[in-house]
Amino acid sequence: MGNCCERLGPQKNTYMRVSLPAVCFVWQIAMIVLFGVFIRYDKESDAHWVEYKHKNNLTDLENDFYFRYPSFQDVHVMIFVGFGFLMTFLKRYSYGGVGFNFLIASFGLQWALLMQGWFHSLDLDTGKIYIGVENIINADFCCAGSLIAFGALLGKVSPVQLMVVTLFGVTLFAVEEYIILDLLHCRDAGGSMVIHCFGGYYGLAISWVLYRPNLHQSKHLHGSNYQSDLFAMIGTLFLWMFWPSFNGAISYHGDGQHRAFINTYIALASSVLTAVALSSMFHKRGKLDMVHIQNATLAGAVTMGTSAEFMITPYGSLIVGFCMGIISTFGYVFVTPFLEKTLKLQDTCGIHNLHAVPGMLGGFLGAVVAAAANEDVYGKEGLINVFDKEGKYANRGMGTQGGYQAAGTCVSIAFGLVGGAIVEGLILKIPIWGDAADDHCFDDEAYWELPEEEEEILPPVLEYNNHMTHKSQDIAESSFCAEQC
Repeated sequence: MGNCCERLGPQKNTYMRVSLPAVCFVWQIAMIVLFGVFIRYDKESDAHWVEYKHKNNLTDLENDFYFRYPSFQDVHVMIFVGFGFLMTFLKRYSYGGVGFNFLIASFGLQWALLMQGWFHSLDLDTGKIYIGVENIINADFCCAGSLIAFGALLGKVSPVQLMVVTLFGVTLFAVEEYIILDLLHCRDAGGSMVIHCFGGYYGLAISWVLYRPNLHQSKHLHGSNYQSDLFAMIGTLFLWMFWPSFNGAISYHGDGQHRAFINTYIALASSVLTAVALSSMFHKRGKLDMVHIQNATLAGAVTMGTSAEFMITPYGSLIVGFCMGIISTFGYVFVTPFLEKTLKLQDTCGIHNLHAVPGMLGGFLGAVVAAAANEDVYGKEGLINVFDKEGKYANRGMGTQGGYQAAGTCVSIAFGLVGGAIVEGLILKIPIWGDAADDHCFDDEAYWELPEEEEEILPPVLEYNNHMTHKSQDIAESSFCAEQC
């Protein structure tokens, strides 16, 4: 028995009857107090809207709610259904995937309303934060950064640790968002820089610091079965369908929002074909791998985020989707195993290939497109609206704007890596959080009461090539290699 325990490594206590209720109750009570002190309705959601409307000769149709709410609902579905079900691919961690996603987003959106409000919406005269429909859209965006980071940690951390990840993730997000959007005056409607790049590198940095040398002891659970992959594909389809709203939800009314929808729609379609092509090409028998279809098909929308409202042209959007389907699939096949082997980076969902790299490339693409903008393409009023060239930014040249866009991407990477490694990594390494032992990762039994039928023998599994080692043999036997790519 002693030899068995030594082989499995040190055992951990996942008992959370005190820690999880304490964190949830205390933090929720703190939210109630802070909302009571700071949060108020804005003029378009307050009962005095009727008086304001008559005084300014407005109609209800000019209330921002009617422009933004449909997009908000799409974004909200993405956060809770799309991201949630995308996390259900592990055969024994579907409860944790969708359930902890629910927990993170529910806490995160409250904290985001406060953090973003203090940086963007605080009325210095009254000391209050006035919120409306655009604030709750931005709060969902803020949650997305922490949900992306969750993807790298899926199955390896406790729900208490995830609450800590969200607390600091939302805080860091609000600060880097303020620097990028307000101080540097970058444009990032779909969040390639602010959301995906930050969230991706934030999660990767935490995962690197929390490296588990004996994670192979849970290898038998680090894969999917037929049903779990199907559930994850539901998440993919929700994300794929609603991503145009994600990229255009806070764009200017009219042509900017319209253009963001079109560009994202086209890039998504292009990503699917190239992801399918590469997935088949990398398999010796030409078969498709579900992990590529669930993830790489979305990469074009991530990269299109910054440039979504720019005049990148429809064929330019096709090119973006085409290239990102290739890059993302290549990453799942070759880069993820390489990072785990050489950098000890255990990335459960492969967020490096869907969020971090596509977000970074999207930020730099936005810099190039912004630097090339001119009045012939946008018109004078178009340049003002798209790049918010007003006030002290009215005379900023487009080459300079492109430089600031590139700088904003670097800020996002720095906040993700440094914040994740120093703040989160050091805190989460303290052995008090109730995380599972290496041989009990990727298993809902550690934190959930499971139905009795779940204790039956597991069906045969389909294993991801970025999670398991045997598929690398298929790749090695293929006539297609990295050099030919």
